[in-house]
Amino acid sequence: MRALVIDDERLARKELINLLSQYDHVEVVGEATNVDDAKEKIDALLPDVVFLDIQMPEKTGFELLEELDNVPHVIFTTAYDEYALKAFQVNALDYLLKPIEPKRLGEAIERLQRKLKDQSPKNSENEGFNDSKKLTLDDQVFVKDGDRCWFVKLVNVRLFESDGNYIKVYFENNKPMIHKSLNALDERLDEKSFFRASRKHIINLSWVEAIEPWFNGGLVVTLKGGDRIEVSRRQAARFKDMMSL
Repeated sequence: MRALVIDDERLARKELINLLSQYDHVEVVGEATNVDDAKEKIDALLPDVVFLDIQMPEKTGFELLEELDNVPHVIFTTAYDEYALKAFQVNALDYLLKPIEPKRLGEAIERLQRKLKDQSPKNSENEGFNDSKKLTLDDQVFVKDGDRCWFVKLVNVRLFESDGNYIKVYFENNKPMIHKSLNALDERLDEKSFFRASRKHIINLSWVEAIEPWFNGGLVVTLKGGDRIEVSRRQAARFKDMMSL
């Protein structure tokens, strides 16, 4: 398991790395001192898990998660217990209070092992595909809207809808808004799984339930759950090709 330690305190990083060195199946691939440093190293090193401090200069650990496109598993490490509820609202794997107890660290690593086994295997044959940095259905993203936060697997996101300078993300009964352009998002998503239906919508193809003709050569797609999305005439022919045998 590839781990990245993110903490602004040198002694805290050193102590945690020393504790992790006792686990043969955990490789500490790097350490970062702040959010900007962490973003660069996450993109470059592709860790399975980050051990993330919350209170850091300039930006917090939560703000780091908000800025990432592709979020690894997260185990928070902090001296403060008041963030625990918010940490689990974003589906953190664990929340370790400093000074970190070896027993609690062991429990967190066991939980991480189980999580990685439950997911589709990332074996050596697949490691090179990360170079494209396309987001697939297996990836999870961090979504923050006001005080609410989610870790969302893209397989559960049925629709992205442009709304001015924001995008509305449809999953379950939630529709949070993120500050991003639909064009930028379209470039990041795997075209085999997501389709740009129009200037305003990107749909998850695995959620398509029905297709019917519409005005001027366009189509209307019904998604599981009832959302009806118009596919522009320009995109309709390409959509038919993708969805047919």
